[in-house]
Amino acid sequence: MPLYIWVTAVILFAALAFFAFGQAALARNGAQTAADAAALAAAQDSRDELLEGLVVAIESGEDDNWLDWLNGDDLFPGTGARGAAEALAAENDSKVTGFDAAEVEGYPGWWAEVTTNYTVGDSVVPGTESRHAKAEATAVIKPRCEVAPSDGPDDVLEFSCEGEDEPIEIDPEDFNPDDLPDASVLFSVNLAK
Repeated sequence: MPLYIWVTAVILFAALAFFAFGQAALARNGAQTAADAAALAAAQDSRDELLEGLVVAIESGEDDNWLDWLNGDDLFPGTGARGAAEALAAENDSKVTGFDAAEVEGYPGWWAEVTTNYTVGDSVVPGTESRHAKAEATAVIKPRCEVAPSDGPDDVLEFSCEGEDEPIEIDPEDFNPDDLPDASVLFSVNLAK
């Protein structure tokens, strides 16, 4: 009988310990989801700003390097990126605790670290009731279009984008912003691996 009680207690403790690990894994998954969402939101916000910058550069006619906006070269904005990351983290019951511009394989992006607002919870493992899960993620912006060679920035420019049947043409001398496709056609946003 004492052996039965002892074995039952050990099995019960092991079950509770596995439950604690399950709670921790669940909190960690929640934190990773929030980090992924925050990084993607920041990158998508910057992608939209890239399109806005491209429109301004073409319309101004003063920027001979407006093609740099299409390539995402050296003109990486991001004035609303942190706000977008914080909003998505909050929707996932977390807060942004680290945020910075990032570069992965030459592509610009955003790195975000989040901490959950909730704790792992009470368990047989001491200290879990005050532990918050943390996670980080990086999202990058990649150009999806290839530009056909032209003589100069004032020439009609034709470029083809992944997944698009027809090429897109831009005439800097007769430019209509409505001729541009959605930012998601020009740039992809992905989590870095």
